[in-house]
Amino acid sequence: MPHVTRYKVRQMIRSLVALAVLAVAADAQTAPPPDIDRFVSAVMKEFQVPGVGLAIVKDGRVILAKGYGVRALGEPAAVDASTLFGIASNTKIITATALALLVEEGKLEWDAPVVRYLPGFALSDPYVTRELTIRDLLVHRSGLGLGAGDLLWWPESTYDRKEIVRRLRFIPLATSFRNAYAYDNVLYSVAGEVIETVSGQTWEDFVARRILAPVGMTGSNVRHSDSEKAGNVAKTYAEVDGIVRPVPPLSSDNTNPAGGINSSAEDMAKWLIVQLDSGRLADGKRLFSPQTTTQLWTIVTPIPAGSPPPELPFHRSVFSGYALGMGVRDYRGRQMLSHTGGLPGYLSKVTMIPELRLGVVVLTNQESGAAFNAISYRIVDHYFGATPVDYLAIYKKLSEHGRAAVVAADKGAVTARDTASRPSLPLAGYAGTYTDQWYGDVSITEVKASSNVPGKLVIQFLHTPSLVGDLVHWQHDTFLARWHDRTLRADAYVSFALNPDGSIARAKMQAASPSVDFSFDFQDLTLRPVRKTR
Repeated sequence: MPHVTRYKVRQMIRSLVALAVLAVAADAQTAPPPDIDRFVSAVMKEFQVPGVGLAIVKDGRVILAKGYGVRALGEPAAVDASTLFGIASNTKIITATALALLVEEGKLEWDAPVVRYLPGFALSDPYVTRELTIRDLLVHRSGLGLGAGDLLWWPESTYDRKEIVRRLRFIPLATSFRNAYAYDNVLYSVAGEVIETVSGQTWEDFVARRILAPVGMTGSNVRHSDSEKAGNVAKTYAEVDGIVRPVPPLSSDNTNPAGGINSSAEDMAKWLIVQLDSGRLADGKRLFSPQTTTQLWTIVTPIPAGSPPPELPFHRSVFSGYALGMGVRDYRGRQMLSHTGGLPGYLSKVTMIPELRLGVVVLTNQESGAAFNAISYRIVDHYFGATPVDYLAIYKKLSEHGRAAVVAADKGAVTARDTASRPSLPLAGYAGTYTDQWYGDVSITEVKASSNVPGKLVIQFLHTPSLVGDLVHWQHDTFLARWHDRTLRADAYVSFALNPDGSIARAKMQAASPSVDFSFDFQDLTLRPVRKTR
């Protein structure tokens, strides 16, 4: 046995102590913010969020996967790491990855035209139809306007996915092809049809078998409608008329490729680890290659960086753009990939900092972007070693400013209203069936006066059962559609134009408030009379 001197023993002890110090330092570098639980709870209280799922991954490890709050107000069941939330448009990077798998197999080409795989596909411009590529489906530069075509599926419609895709040919383009960024959902439905045609599997089956299963996302599912199932699922809430209350979740599966996945903190942590490790799975095998990571993360559509609010000067970026299902920009000198997701009652945010091998997921069951932003930036800044920022106070102030701006705009519209004006026609003159080339039929019916109730007009979108409401005269030949389902939060103006003989030539619509979600793309409708109702 070799002789060990006291000097050597002391050296060994010093080495062990040094290793222990390094281990503690390493743990400190990967540990979440020490006050994260308190901070998340404070954010939830301020922005009235019932439940949050939070995940942090760093250097290939899950640092935190945890739930906060409750699944449903008034019920004791707590949110935990396995609680499912609708991740909405954070599904888009998964759809992009599904296409990438088919590219790696040689069944697709990123820059091949969509019509090679879907010969019946068309947009309103023949040139765009011919030139639009698989890559173009994912990057919001087709020329379609913001949210164009969303009324084909939202609120839940009678159209199936194939009919939605067929009707895209009737939507006028808002800009030149590849000339401007305008976020859309409908072309991700086209991507879903491409996946089905090329693979022989539905988008749902392909994603479940080829992505969720190998990643280990065993608790997640692939359909909007699954959010209504019993089990460990967060219920959906939103502020309606100033009060946070339950709202119905989206149950239509027509746009699952754009936003249908329901997932949890623990499952999303697994997904981010795979993304940040260039497609490597937990067992060492690969879901996709490093070359695919480059494709997914490379900006295709530039987006003007814009200016952050004065309260967040350090959020100013030099570059910004959209890659394949992810937004890309710089943040504090490093590349940041992020995406948000929004559905009725669900908002989420995913953030990745590749250089730090850092990923953050915030899932919520209330429509507060301030909440997910405050939590996300608090965590990201911690790993940057940045000076702490009071994000709770800042996002509270920004929320108040935003709310005040909406109130001012709504009040301004009321003030500008000519209450002395009258419609040009009796109510019966506006009644009838109208049609829009891409949406379809809309009915306006006169409900005649009774002894106690005055006459009125009722509007109904015939392919969207929940879009039914009263038409209240606003001014001149403009009426306000007040939807019976007040959880829609989407009242809209309907303005009629007359022919010289006094008959209706057409009707146009637009949202009545800046608070209306862009997916209510009323402004793209041109309603022309078809026949009178009797």
